[in-house]
Amino acid sequence: MPADNELKTLRISTSAFSASDSAEEFREVFGRNIMRIEMEPIAGAALEADMVLRSLPGLGMAVGRLSPMRNTHCSELIDSDDLVLVIMRSGFGSIEQNGRTTEVREGDVALTANGEPAIFTGHSPTHVVNLRLSRELLESNIIDLGKNLSAPVIENGPALQLLKGYAQILNDAQELASPELRRAVATQIHDLAALALGATRDAAEIATDRGVRAARLHEIKTYVSENLGRRDLSTATVAARQGITPRYVNMLFEIDGISFSKFVLVQRLARAHRMLSNPGLDAYAISAIAYKVGFSDLSYFNRSFRRRYGATPSDVRKAERQTGNG
Repeated sequence: MPADNELKTLRISTSAFSASDSAEEFREVFGRNIMRIEMEPIAGAALEADMVLRSLPGLGMAVGRLSPMRNTHCSELIDSDDLVLVIMRSGFGSIEQNGRTTEVREGDVALTANGEPAIFTGHSPTHVVNLRLSRELLESNIIDLGKNLSAPVIENGPALQLLKGYAQILNDAQELASPELRRAVATQIHDLAALALGATRDAAEIATDRGVRAARLHEIKTYVSENLGRRDLSTATVAARQGITPRYVNMLFEIDGISFSKFVLVQRLARAHRMLSNPGLDAYAISAIAYKVGFSDLSYFNRSFRRRYGATPSDVRKAERQTGNG
């Protein structure tokens, strides 16, 4: 993991290797040197991989799709004592470590130790997310790490569900724009992991206040952004979906420095602006766009839009057309 505060991203795929490149070259460059594993296709399956790697201080993520293969993390390739959460988005595989073989299926999350030899076998094409966590940060906050490693599939629960969703924040450049944000995200993911694995009482109190709060807010914001067109979008509907109170929803946004209603308004206006700037949507009337993003009052939409962008919706559409014709 990087010692500085940079966000580092690398994408590597077998499709980037020309026909003249050998599978062995890919296995050497990507497998041994970067992922620190020996990659062996299962008999009859072509070697195919498309992975995105992201790293920041104390935290790393590898996400992507793999053809059926056997990945061996042998002693000579061990480079740290980090812990790795393997999230199976799809497919079926097995993990061998410390003399035990554990099956992992779609939706399962398993804990492995990077400091010990292991084998991951994808018996089918798999879509995986590997979160590489600092053992030093986690170990003192978990009641019994050894127990978790001896029964690696983690029991599904609220903290694990939040962790799965919050991990997606590592794909959001805006959320990771500054060193302070990157440190906060790394800490919050460790908080959620500790809760999922069985945090000590003191660690649980801290994690609930910090990691759970951040993950819950992120989940709510994602839901709002995906449902802007709903007329019933409110703290009450969001709270009911999350299993919390409307007051708690309002508190989460207040801590973030914005009210729930203001956040919804800003997101709706931004969506409308993008649609008005899209030449492919010129056939849509401005009123239709306003309605589609959740406004029921066209006058209120026009006033709010002009206040936000210093131009009317018609001005934005006209300017885009002139730019396109210029």
